[in-house]
Amino acid sequence: MAAAGARLRYPMERLSAIGLVEIFGKLPRHVGLYRELRGAFRRREYDLYLPIDYPGFHVRVARAARQAGTKVLYFIPPQLWAWRPQRARALRAAVDRLAVILPFEPAFFAAAGLAADYVGHPLLDRPPGPARAAARAALGLPVEGSVLAVFPGSRRQEVRSHWATFMAAAARLRAEGHCHAVVVATTPAGAYPDADGVRLADDPRLVLAAADTCLAKSGTTTLEAAIADVPMVVAYRASPLTYAVARRVMTVHWVSLVNLIAGREVVPELLQDRLTVDGLADALRPLLHTESAERRAQLGGLATVRSLLGTPGAANRVAAVAAELLGA
Repeated sequence: MAAAGARLRYPMERLSAIGLVEIFGKLPRHVGLYRELRGAFRRREYDLYLPIDYPGFHVRVARAARQAGTKVLYFIPPQLWAWRPQRARALRAAVDRLAVILPFEPAFFAAAGLAADYVGHPLLDRPPGPARAAARAALGLPVEGSVLAVFPGSRRQEVRSHWATFMAAAARLRAEGHCHAVVVATTPAGAYPDADGVRLADDPRLVLAAADTCLAKSGTTTLEAAIADVPMVVAYRASPLTYAVARRVMTVHWVSLVNLIAGREVVPELLQDRLTVDGLADALRPLLHTESAERRAQLGGLATVRSLLGTPGAANRVAAVAAELLGA
């Protein structure tokens, strides 16, 4: 956005947190920013508010914007279909239009009385990754042999929660001969101790391009792997309190975007207590072999998911909806 000419008044990096416990330390900054934005809307400094994701904060700001007469177009709105569908009334009071990125969302929001435009998924606008041979050469990996990609998370607390279990499972698969190399997608926020025998890389597209199979925490990475046609196992571990609350309010059977879009279990999900070294190794083992029935079945499911995602051009479609709201 900055490269496109946007003026960044409130950098969001200092506000980021995951889970009920972790968010408490960031509340004062959120409250201060909310008050600043509410004042800006009342002064009519903006014609359109276009929040992206981050619903715990953005819905409140959107309500303040709309009350002040500012148009609101919510891009990637709250996943009410997964958590609390009864909150649709509150969302109706906060927005004029929704721009959604999952193919089943327009019908859900329409049933709740919300106008939602399906714009396709932004991941489809990314250029394709390099060829496998080029990716492996760039990462110093063998051209032949099975490569496991590991995505432990993008935030420090995610990496800390997953790292030891993910690495122990990868080490077992290597020792058994099912996997010849392991490459880990890293982020500046993460810490990766005792990474002997694995390759660390900070380019996730390069990592996926080099991989035969992927072990990923739940999130957008699972959809990136599906688009790259890389079979995967999805895993996640949260704090016990966060997980307990989440299980009480969730209204969907799966957490991975791949399974949610397909409407069935395409990829294995190992969550919380099921996230063990044995469980990961058992789920990954058949996916590392080209001719296994499990791998062939998952590749078929991933093809179905890709077919449901639509076509590139999400940003242009959002811009068109914004222009319509502004009467441009």
